[in-house]
Amino acid sequence: MNHNNKLLPPVSPTEILFITSYPPRECGIATYSHDLVKALNNKFNQSFTISICALESENEKHAYAAASLPAGPEIKYIFNAEDPDEFIALAKTINDDPAIAIVMIQHEFGFFRKTEDDFSKFLAALTKPVVIAFHTVLPRADESLKAHVQQISAIAESLIVMTHSSEEVLINDYGVPQKKITVIPHGTHLVPHSDKEILKAKHKLSGKKVLSTFGLLSSGKSIETTLEALPAIIKKNPDVLFLIIGKTHPSVIKQEGEKYRNMLDAKVEALELRQHVQFINYFLPLPDLLEYLQLTDIYLFTSRNPNQAVSGTFSYAISCGCPVVSTPIPHAREVLRNDAGIIIDFDNSQQLADAVISLLKDEQLRKNISSNGLHRMASTAWENAAIAHALLFETISNVPILLRYNRPKINLSHVKKLTTDFGMIQFSKINQPDINSGYTLDDNARALIAMCRHFELTGDEADIKYISRYFNFIKFCQQPEGNFLNYVNEKQEFTEQNDSTNLEDANGRAIWALGYLISMIDILPEEIRLIGTEAELILQKALLKINRIHSSRAMAFIIKGVYYHTTKFQSANDTSLIEELANRLAQMYKHETGKEWQWFESYLTYANSILPEAMLCAWLATGELVYKDIAKSSFDFLLSKTFRENSIKVISNKSWSHKGEELVIQTPGGEQPIDVAYTILALSRFYDVFKDDHYRHKMETSFSWFLGNNHLDQIIYNPCTGGCYDGLEENNVNLNQGAESTVSYLMARLTVEKYLPDKQKASSPVTFETQKDYLLKLNRQNQPT
Repeated sequence: MNHNNKLLPPVSPTEILFITSYPPRECGIATYSHDLVKALNNKFNQSFTISICALESENEKHAYAAASLPAGPEIKYIFNAEDPDEFIALAKTINDDPAIAIVMIQHEFGFFRKTEDDFSKFLAALTKPVVIAFHTVLPRADESLKAHVQQISAIAESLIVMTHSSEEVLINDYGVPQKKITVIPHGTHLVPHSDKEILKAKHKLSGKKVLSTFGLLSSGKSIETTLEALPAIIKKNPDVLFLIIGKTHPSVIKQEGEKYRNMLDAKVEALELRQHVQFINYFLPLPDLLEYLQLTDIYLFTSRNPNQAVSGTFSYAISCGCPVVSTPIPHAREVLRNDAGIIIDFDNSQQLADAVISLLKDEQLRKNISSNGLHRMASTAWENAAIAHALLFETISNVPILLRYNRPKINLSHVKKLTTDFGMIQFSKINQPDINSGYTLDDNARALIAMCRHFELTGDEADIKYISRYFNFIKFCQQPEGNFLNYVNEKQEFTEQNDSTNLEDANGRAIWALGYLISMIDILPEEIRLIGTEAELILQKALLKINRIHSSRAMAFIIKGVYYHTTKFQSANDTSLIEELANRLAQMYKHETGKEWQWFESYLTYANSILPEAMLCAWLATGELVYKDIAKSSFDFLLSKTFRENSIKVISNKSWSHKGEELVIQTPGGEQPIDVAYTILALSRFYDVFKDDHYRHKMETSFSWFLGNNHLDQIIYNPCTGGCYDGLEENNVNLNQGAESTVSYLMARLTVEKYLPDKQKASSPVTFETQKDYLLKLNRQNQPT
């Protein structure tokens, strides 16, 4: 999706008013809105502000002072949805408030059961664009309900639903035009996927096979379906414990007290389940809830409402890695297809027992279902929900919204998790390091550079042991002849892959890392500066036969490494080597270049940015102007192929470009974080030399790719784990967070930290250079099509 910035940004951020139930009110939509608003603020609080109109009723009145903190949204209005007189007054207040640009309504029929006509008049009276999120979409509606929904839909600028099933109902049963509907799944929380056994021990559940369900209790949850299944489950699994997490819904308490919970408790007693059922009668804080879900072996969702459009509890469980057994609400049928869970009939205890027993006896099946569910729900992270909402706001707003992606804090957690005493592990399964994948020189060389840069930026002495480990790994990989091997297994043995793979690029990266380390040795603590002497010896040994390397990218890495070395030690040999390699690249460029093609090869493939950056380093080291000219012309040519207005699309294995052919992206995907990171590194170098703001703007745009400015509008960096996903494919993100992607992100993040002023806490997709540019673009958009 293109993020078209139609207008210049306003002086102050646009305000979006959420009309919704909100904490401290305890209900599903209040929790949903709180999580959504928090995610929007975390990602886009420089793009717009959010205020809250808290929905109340005669039986639901709350004090909101604690919610209106500086870090949270302003509770701007409190609105009794059961008082007909308040509707038109609120509409006038909103219309008269020049700050409010969009009204976002979280809709549930129960909120307006007594005031449907007043709600419709309220919508009709609003002069601001209205977005309505339907939390319930009822199929087979009677004529009265159908007319009411059609009236709402006609007034709203846009409708949000959370499943494609709900979208189909709106289209087929209510006649709502599809173009008015946006499907944004219920958000889910990113979690660290902590070890189950550690969490069980923490919560005194060691040795138990944990079944769980959570949510505000009411008879619609049909918890008794599970209780009636437990005797059969326990017969085969005597270590089972069923956790019923959540207090009774406040509205239910007011209507019937604890009648439903008492019934459940009596059933536990009658079935002699006291040792196998535990009630956790609290509205748990989110961190505690997510821990309970992560330690759960099987999550049970037994709603008996066939028209329940969506369930947040169900979504949260899957995103925490729980295998799920569920009744067939539309949301479950949509998400659990293709082995992502097990669906049972409503009120069918026998089917539930059979499903649980089959899962408990098959650990691999549970792992497979968990993995399938995680991949199915990855796109629903709250961060992605925030992006989808922000893009919608940008589209419908009558006043300008310029999306700026906030930069996450620098987080080394996953880098450190990947690192053993020996070095950095190559791959991860999701965010769990896979020691069976072994180690590579490639990853440890990049990690050494990244950790050196982090130390330069922060002076954090905790970095020193990691710098030493990555350096020692490079030293381990050097062979007696001076060259390096790349692949090492979990037993710290070189593998046969070293014999069947071209290792020139890996050798080049090692020299890049060694040169960088030597260039900054003076700022390291004195007690470890001897590492510089060792690095110098290793580098000089590696350079003895380095001119035998002819891979273009390997030569580029070597130029960079030797350039860094020259910033510490001036050497005629270094200059001569740089000239030799740069001349080779220059000759390649002259051989291939023409009017429509300014590149070193007859194709664009991977790690392209390293080539022009190396030529610029060669000019910095030698003063040879031809290197500078080639660097700029080739880099600008590359940028013309990879940037589309306000986003980057790096050359991937699905879009390699050949000389004489137009770059046509047949299918998106195949984009790797390392290519975006190399682009950012090169852009910073070119900005340093040429002081051209276009390079800095493109640096910001490139970094926003990690934060969601890509063809899927999804995050590539995981702010919860500190890891970076391994790739952006056509329809999904590869959730594994391996060394290459994670270190590449860190290198990009550290670069952006240096080149964006502290007051700019965001990465901006695009800005108009002048008012004239803006007017020309606006004029083009207003032309008839």
